[in-house]
Amino acid sequence: MASVRRPASSSDSDPRYASIDERKRKRMLSNRESARRSRMKKQKQLEDLVNEESTLQKENSQLSERINVTTQHYIQMESANNVLRAQAMELTERLRYLNSVLHIVEEVSGYAVDIPEIPDPQMEPWQLTFPIQPIMASADMFEC
Repeated sequence: MASVRRPASSSDSDPRYASIDERKRKRMLSNRESARRSRMKKQKQLEDLVNEESTLQKENSQLSERINVTTQHYIQMESANNVLRAQAMELTERLRYLNSVLHIVEEVSGYAVDIPEIPDPQMEPWQLTFPIQPIMASADMFEC
């Protein structure tokens, strides 16, 4: 196979054109290198973003799980709190009833009876007067 040679052009023999060709060749090499660096930089940025996305999704999942656990804990505490409110209301009503019996005994017998004071729920601002979700306790649970 014979190699094909380019015929010599006027630019090959002219030194002015040789320096232009050399600058053009250097510029092309520089552009190629710059494009390669740019592609590598974009690839690195893409990898960083993919890693960040993975990290954020993992963190989001963990936060979501913590929210679910905290919500469940809150629901349990709210339920227990409602039961305690219902029990306190029932005990207050029983105390009122027993106090009324003591008043009757005091009136009938004429003896002075020490009647305990019923606590006023209005004096305890942290206690809600109406529970959010009422749960009624039965009187059977308090019998001794």
